[in-house]
Amino acid sequence: MAKALVGYLAGPSYDHAAPELARLRRRVADLENEVARLKAENDGLVEALGSRVDDVSELLEPVTR
Repeated sequence: MAKALVGYLAGPSYDHAAPELARLRRRVADLENEVARLKAENDGLVEALGSRVDDVSELLEPVTR
């Protein structure tokens, strides 16, 4: 029984999982690249919005006489 448990604990061969692991790693890398792209796009949009808000703020300032 002890030998059976040792064999069980050593686990089966996961050679069949290698292609799946490679696919998942590629998917993670693709998602990380997508996150970086979206962050860069978001930063650009925030910057553009900030300049527009500044423009509108200038228009809304009271006129001094």
